Amino acid sequence: MSSAAPSPARVNTGRTKLILFLTIFIAMLGLSVLFPIIAPLGRQLGLTETQTGWFSTAYSLMQFVFSPIWGNRSERLGRKPILLMGLVGFSISFGLFGVLAQAGLNGALSGTLLFVLLVASRVIGGVLSSATLPTAQAMMADLSSAKDRTASLGLIGAAFGLGVVFGPAIGAALSGLSLTAPVFFSAALGLVTALVAWRTLPETRVSGAKMAAKGSRRALLSQPTVLLLLAVSALSTLASVGMEQTIGFYVQDTLRLTPEGAARTVGIMLTLFGFVAALVQGGAIRPLAKKLPTTPLVSAGLLIMGAGMLLVPAGQSFWPITLALAVVGVGSAILSPSLSAGLSLSAGEDLQGTVAGLNSSALALGRMAGPLISTGLYQTVSHAAPYVLSGSVLLALLAIVLLIRPRVQPAAA
Repeated sequence: MSSAAPSPARVNTGRTKLILFLTIFIAMLGLSVLFPIIAPLGRQLGLTETQTGWFSTAYSLMQFVFSPIWGNRSERLGRKPILLMGLVGFSISFGLFGVLAQAGLNGALSGTLLFVLLVASRVIGGVLSSATLPTAQAMMADLSSAKDRTASLGLIGAAFGLGVVFGPAIGAALSGLSLTAPVFFSAALGLVTALVAWRTLPETRVSGAKMAAKGSRRALLSQPTVLLLLAVSALSTLASVGMEQTIGFYVQDTLRLTPEGAARTVGIMLTLFGFVAALVQGGAIRPLAKKLPTTPLVSAGLLIMGAGMLLVPAGQSFWPITLALAVVGVGSAILSPSLSAGLSLSAGEDLQGTVAGLNSSALALGRMAGPLISTGLYQTVSHAAPYVLSGSVLLALLAIVLLIRPRVQPAAA
């Protein structure tokens, strides 16, 4: 028989936040290990840039559909079981992807069958692992007051940032063994994360807490501020993922590197990108959030991130490209927790899982469209086109936010 969720007095908030931080960090580490190797792996398997983009699109399509469902389920079933299911699903799907990719490298699978099976493994991963982020955000919101919501959600952003610091470096190192070694590492890391979370993470949703009312999702979407922040979340993610999906191709083609050399170089670049983002989210966002309201922080993030995107294609060697990515990292580190906090503050305490699910769905929508658009532009227009589009989208969003000036006010309990 499962025990009742603890009361706030019985939960050690600081310890629980630390455990949640470490859980998300390890999960993101497992995901970001793959960033440097996906582009060269796709080419080694004989796939086009657009076909490689489908790996992320299929994954994100399922996240778009299922993130709100898991967010709502966490309100009824508790946060912890949903989070654990997401972590285990992540591990299983990555293990399957690794087995299929290795079969492709060995010549046992090829062509359309290989492509379809790889996409199918990503579909499974998207369905199950989409439970992780909205549940983690809802857990952090459960543990936070309205005053420190931005800073607390910034901890999740910092966990993501630190995962991006170490993940690409590990992926680049493991690619020296094989291009599938990082995939199997991620699968194993997912199981370890689930075990750690199961043993140490308490349930944060209080037993007997008020349930979300029927139609609450529709009510949230009727709020202009919530709708605008979700749109910014989706489109800024589209811009960000457009960079992530093509940077491996851009570095390999611009610097004329082998697949293994591209994996190592992109790993170093993304490590520096993540280090800068983690510094901002772990240190600067807390004092900034105390001095500035949400809307100016969102505007600053969009401006800095957009400028960085436009600088990427100007770089034709290692350091200019890396510095441009660092600027993108600073903007992303300001934007992401500010959007999450703005959405969280706009929802009542009984709707934290619901609004986190909607945000994860918006993020997934951006991740779904971004890879196909960016890889298509890279393949058919020019190598600079994805970054010009991403920068233009971010600056257009900045203009809309400045024009509308959305007001973020804590919802009534």
